Amino acid sequence: MIHLKSNEIDRVIEMAWEDRTTFEAIQVQFGLKEQDVIALMRKELKANSFKLWRKRVQGRETKHEKLRNFKNGRFKCSRQKQITQNKISKR
Repeated sequence: MIHLKSNEIDRVIEMAWEDRTTFEAIQVQFGLKEQDVIALMRKELKANSFKLWRKRVQGRETKHEKLRNFKNGRFKCSRQKQITQNKISKR
């Protein structure tokens, strides 16, 4: 697995919890495949938190680019705060 800095680990965990952030987006930004993200979450979260997260994302269409029913555009709530430390340029 790729070695990440503490702030990068925090960002991966934040992105993994977000419903609309795909595993492919995490891979593009941090080089972690879905299985790597799962391993990181298992290592970094408490056991119960990890179980809740796995239950939440397993089979969720929005976490996988190929399963999404929309391709262009994205949803952003007007109350959503600006994401920091994002390596992908804003569109």
